[in-house]
Amino acid sequence: MTTTTSTTFPGLTAGTWAIDSVHSTVGFTVRHLVVSKVRGSFENFSGAVTVAEDGTAAVSAEIAVDSIDTKNSDRDAHIKSADFFDAEQFPTASFTSTGVRSTGKGYVVDGEFTLHGVTKPVELELEFNGVNPGMGNGPVAGFEATTVINRKDFGISIDMPLEGGGAVVGDKITINLEIEAGLQA
Repeated sequence: MTTTTSTTFPGLTAGTWAIDSVHSTVGFTVRHLVVSKVRGSFENFSGAVTVAEDGTAAVSAEIAVDSIDTKNSDRDAHIKSADFFDAEQFPTASFTSTGVRSTGKGYVVDGEFTLHGVTKPVELELEFNGVNPGMGNGPVAGFEATTVINRKDFGISIDMPLEGGGAVVGDKITINLEIEAGLQA
């Protein structure tokens, strides 16, 4: 489903704004042992915000799931395995927007997220941080976005129950994006 929109972002001119992975973060949090959270990020990702002449924006991004880093190599290896991501069979996660809408306080980017070979609609709550002239390589734009997904919706259904109730890993995953994108010449 495609959502048409006339939402524009002040200062975000027409063209392709490539995500600068050096100045951006794709991170997540998930409940661990019911009482705490594990945080992680992905080191390898790419994408772009494409702005049409009428100001309408579209987003596409891809993440190499085997680039996960939770600061624990044993856990990272387990997450890459068939129990979770099955990174060998499904090496990438991807997002393609279907529309952008204003909420009055911020924006929502509607789109299709693919993980573990399953595609589902998601809504990213977006904060547009504006545009800066940059440091000699052209203008840069900043965005922050978040969404919550259920891993089981994407076929990641491993259950690791705890003796006293609950599970080792929660079902809900909060995805946090901090993106800097540069206008391509």
